[in-house]
Amino acid sequence: MDSPALMQRLGKLAPIASLPIERQEEIARIATVERYSADRGDINFQDWSGQAVYLLDGQIKLTFADGSFEVLVGGSDSAWHPLRSVTRTMVSCKPITDVELLCVDDELLDLIMAWDQSSAPSAAAMPKTTDWRMMSGMFAAQNLARGAFAPLPAANITSLLDKFARIEVKRDSVIVKEKASGDHYYLIERGRAIVTRMVGGVEMEIADLKPGDAFGEEALLANAMRNATVTMKTDGVLLRLAKTDFFAMLSEPLLNRIDWHEANRRVSGGAQWIDVRFPAEFVHDGLPSAINIPLNEIRRSVHLLDASREYVTYCQSGRRSSAAAFLLSQRGHNTSVLAGGLCGNQNVRENVSK
Repeated sequence: MDSPALMQRLGKLAPIASLPIERQEEIARIATVERYSADRGDINFQDWSGQAVYLLDGQIKLTFADGSFEVLVGGSDSAWHPLRSVTRTMVSCKPITDVELLCVDDELLDLIMAWDQSSAPSAAAMPKTTDWRMMSGMFAAQNLARGAFAPLPAANITSLLDKFARIEVKRDSVIVKEKASGDHYYLIERGRAIVTRMVGGVEMEIADLKPGDAFGEEALLANAMRNATVTMKTDGVLLRLAKTDFFAMLSEPLLNRIDWHEANRRVSGGAQWIDVRFPAEFVHDGLPSAINIPLNEIRRSVHLLDASREYVTYCQSGRRSSAAAFLLSQRGHNTSVLAGGLCGNQNVRENVSK
C-alpha cells in the first residue's frame, strides 16, 4: 500500500485518527502491513501479542469464546478498531477473502497516546506558545520509547513539560561550549543552530539543528563535559530543562494502584469508573457504567466531578490513567488507578460492575 493510501486509512482508525497528522505520519513509518490469502486457513492471531491489528482490506471472520462470531469488512466502521477486543476473547480468525492487515506496536502506540494527551494545550490552562505534540526531535515516537525520556513515569509527563523554561536567543549566541560542564537540556522551538567540534585543532561542522531538534542530553544522563559547541545560526527560541528537574521527574508519584477485583469491589460500593481514552476507544469497548473523560480534558472537567465520590481511572495499559489519577489526586479527588489497564486484565475480567 502506498504512503498516501496508508495515511488516508490511518486518518480513520481508532484511536490513531485522534492524533495530529504529524503523529499519524510517524505511525505510518513504524507500522507494518501484512497480507493473507483466503486459502491459507485460520490466521494464528497469537502472533499478534503486543500488537494493535487493524483490517484494512478484505473480509475476515472472528469467532469468540462465547460462541458468537463477527464478519468484518475492510473499510467499514467496525473495522476502524483493533481486531483483538478487550471485552471479548477471540478463539479464531479466518480470512474469507484475501486480506490486508496493519500492525502497530501496542506499547508504542499507547506511549504516543499518553504523551499526546498529556501535552495537548488545554482550553482551561494558561495559554501556551508551545504545542508539545508538534515537537519532533526528542518528542518523536521512537525517542520517547528509547531516549532519555523513556523511563519517565506517565504521571510525571505534564510536570516535566511545565519545568521547561522558554528563552529567546540571538543569532551567533553560543548555547553550549565544547569541554565546558553542562547542566541543561535543550529543545529548539524556533530558529536554527550549528553544532561544531574541534578535530585536530580545526573547528568542524558536524550537524545542523532545526526546530524540534534536541541537544545537551548528556547533561541529563551523566556528569560529562560537553563534547561539542552549539551556536545559533539565526534568532530563535529555546526550551531549556535543568538536569536536576529531569531527574526529579524520574521518581513516580505515590499513586493508589488497585487490581481488577478490588476496582470492581469499589465500583460496586459506589465508586465511579473513568475511562480516560479517546471517545472512539471508549465507544468501542468502554466498561459499563464508566464515564469518558479523555486525559487531555481532565483539567477542565475537574469541577464537574463530585468531590465526595471515589473514582477509578483506566485506559488501555495503565499509562494514561496513571497521569489522569495523578492530576485528579492533586486537585483533591479520591482517585485510584486500575493497574495494568484493560489489556493487562483481559484474562481476569468478569462480572463487570453495571
